[in-house]
Amino acid sequence: MNEPVQEALPAPSDLCRELQAWDRFGAATIEGLLEVDGHRVPTYTNEFWTSKQREGHSLHEISYRACFKPSLPAFFIDRLTRPGDRVLDPFMGRGTTPLEAALRGRVPCGNDVNPLSRMLLRPRLSPPELGAVAARIDALDLSFGGELDGDLLVFFHPETLRAIEALRAYFLRRDAAGELDAVDDWLRMVCVNRLTGHSSGFFSVYTLPPNQATSPAQQRKINEKRDQEPPLRDVRAIVKKKSKALLADTSPLWRNESRSLARAAVLTTGPAQDISALPAASVQLVVTSPPFLDVVQYAADNWLRCWFCGIDAQAVPITMARNVADWQSAMHAVFVELFRIVRPGGYVAFEVGEVRKGKVQLERHVVPAAAMAGFTPELVMINAQEFTKTANCWGIDNMKHGTNTNRIVVLRR
Repeated sequence: MNEPVQEALPAPSDLCRELQAWDRFGAATIEGLLEVDGHRVPTYTNEFWTSKQREGHSLHEISYRACFKPSLPAFFIDRLTRPGDRVLDPFMGRGTTPLEAALRGRVPCGNDVNPLSRMLLRPRLSPPELGAVAARIDALDLSFGGELDGDLLVFFHPETLRAIEALRAYFLRRDAAGELDAVDDWLRMVCVNRLTGHSSGFFSVYTLPPNQATSPAQQRKINEKRDQEPPLRDVRAIVKKKSKALLADTSPLWRNESRSLARAAVLTTGPAQDISALPAASVQLVVTSPPFLDVVQYAADNWLRCWFCGIDAQAVPITMARNVADWQSAMHAVFVELFRIVRPGGYVAFEVGEVRKGKVQLERHVVPAAAMAGFTPELVMINAQEFTKTANCWGIDNMKHGTNTNRIVVLRR
């Protein structure tokens, strides 16, 4: 019996031609050329995916600082992989890339130096039924008789904090005993996401958006300025409501498929330059966005989430390079590992955003660092929402402001 013929993946020139002809959102692509260290890399600027805030699957609605939209990995997954291929993000954050890979029938792989990332992603790869979630949260004893931390009381009503402390103790106890099941895993993720925010849908009083936690001292100032005190919150109701929203787009058919993909998933915690759990030449596509020159203070932003999960936020060794040379050196080490992991003919889409209001173009440092590791730089995409030819990209100065953009270096193994 003949083996089924697999559809060939596109050649680099196919993607270039598609980007050149792109006009889906009404603008023509501007072509350019990046020349750095002897490399000549074509550049394509346009709006390649939507600027809408809510265009992804409901399971993506877990907040995390500096995360990209699901449209970004979806663009590359659809074009550069086939169903069943492994897709990796070595700096996965909330897990947008591996989750989008699973939603599109690819095997999700992810790594992050912060163990919080696995806790945020794993439950969404194989989500439980809403009924099981509601039954478990209703059955839990949310009483807590210990002493309450005064610093936490600037965020939470005393009774709300007692419920949070009870949940925290429950999850830590179950995890330590190896008894944390899929429903517990889901509940912990939802609680982490609902800890603090700026609406009644969170456990806290009004504070910063949920992807960043302010310090107790700053929260006291916020409370004084707004003349507010933490209100009593119904923790069970909030968890159920958020769970219902996250599960809104799941279907029984996808849920069955997701279980097999979740079993095949490779999720690791550690430095991106050493992902030994993945064999050589085993990944078809990497889509990632690394830390950028200490712009985002991940440890400070996640201190409260880490506390809830029993993680020492200050001990997480996040790459926080303070100058371009150090950042480039750190990324070169990552590219060496990715060159080992990605199979011949595979790709890396390396998103570097805009740094320091566009004054630092990190793609100029990505290209030589990746090339030294063995990759072939194929192209640079600049995704600019509300794009016009007056955008200030690639040094085009026409006295008008540019746009915030995704800047993605596409590399081939």
